[in-house]
Amino acid sequence: MRTYRSRIAAFTAVTTAALALTLTACDDGTGAAASGAASAASPSASAVEQSGDKDQGGANQSGDEDQGNAGQSGDADQGNVEQNRDADQGKQVVGGTGSATAPLCTTKGLRISAETQDGPPYTHLVLTAKNTSGRTCRMTSFPEIRFLDNARGTVPSVAKSKPATSVVLEPGFAAYAAVRISDGGRKEETETVNDFSVTLPNGTGMAIVQAPGAEGISVDPARWATGYWTQELRNGADEF
Repeated sequence: MRTYRSRIAAFTAVTTAALALTLTACDDGTGAAASGAASAASPSASAVEQSGDKDQGGANQSGDEDQGNAGQSGDADQGNVEQNRDADQGKQVVGGTGSATAPLCTTKGLRISAETQDGPPYTHLVLTAKNTSGRTCRMTSFPEIRFLDNARGTVPSVAKSKPATSVVLEPGFAAYAAVRISDGGRKEETETVNDFSVTLPNGTGMAIVQAPGAEGISVDPARWATGYWTQELRNGADEF
């Protein structure tokens, strides 16, 4: 009987000791490892989250800067285009000005006509020389006009009407010259002219121009004078 109890006590002691060792092993091994893994995992996850936030913030900031730079570049390009367009439009609006190296106009590429200016008695003409050549050309000096025979000479020019630069005509544009033919006085010694010649300088041709009106015009050799070719008639400079 004693032997049986001793065996049971020994078995119980061994079992208790084994169970204690098992629990100790679990606490020191598995539990500690799990706790350590959890502790190690937490900083890594936090670092990843912080890195992601920084990367996302940097990307957003870079995107904003790129978008701003693109907007500024687009505005600058648009401004340059508008300035260039404005500049081109300004050149087109001027029309009658251009390169000073353009060839001289010739009477073959011009249509020259005359109209009376002011009311009766008509004292002035306006000569119009329209460029019909299809190319740009230059009008220089003044028209050399002969109203009567060669013995009467050419009509003298008025220096104050001379423009600062020669007139450059694009196709379809015209140059003008004011011409005084008389003073309109009753006692003037005038002669009637139905047509007259206009010669351009530098050997660029001569044209016969029809005088306005069915009865022609009355000219006074003592009073006639002509202005220079200009892009437009100018008050003051062309009043003589």
